[in-house]
Amino acid sequence: MREPDMKRLFLFDFDGVVVDSLELYEHSVNLCLEKLGLPPFRSRQEFLRVFEDNFYEGIGKKGVDVPAFTKVSAELAPSLNYSKVTPVRELEPVLENLRKRHTLAIVSSNSNYAIERILSGIGYGRFFDEILGSDFMFSKVEKIRHITERTGIQGNGTFYIGDTVGDILEAKQAGVKTVAVTWGWHTKEQLAVANPDYLIDSPEELLDIG
Repeated sequence: MREPDMKRLFLFDFDGVVVDSLELYEHSVNLCLEKLGLPPFRSRQEFLRVFEDNFYEGIGKKGVDVPAFTKVSAELAPSLNYSKVTPVRELEPVLENLRKRHTLAIVSSNSNYAIERILSGIGYGRFFDEILGSDFMFSKVEKIRHITERTGIQGNGTFYIGDTVGDILEAKQAGVKTVAVTWGWHTKEQLAVANPDYLIDSPEELLDIG
């Protein structure tokens, strides 16, 4: 059993967990597909199914050239309207509390550029010690392993907080504790099937873990 004051590592997915960015994310992905001469997603439901896997593996299975996609995405990034993205405000006091005792980082499929722009706009940048976005590597499994090895906080001392089935599956593969949140992109029922260690309905419940 862990000591109550043990320093832990909280790794947050970004989109859907820290911010409500679904509309912008879907729009940007469809723009990239159109630039590549590919059809956009036909519905939001189809778009969200990609996140039952690692996002980049998911679009790769649909025939998208992932390096070409990321190149176009980087070119489009400065033109996107990031003011459309709103923070999960109930998370703010929780992050403030957790960061006093633990290490907090973002592990996301989004780009560092987009994450940093959004964090700056909403004032949440102060909470996170590190951002590992798609610029670092595509696999969340590898990103999680990288940061746990570097910090020395592994296994039961690390928690990945995600809102999609793909998040939970990758975090399980990386060997850390998984926290599925129901205020994001996938439904509570979908997340339950992925069998996370914790399934929570409000940000305050993270304090029971931390």
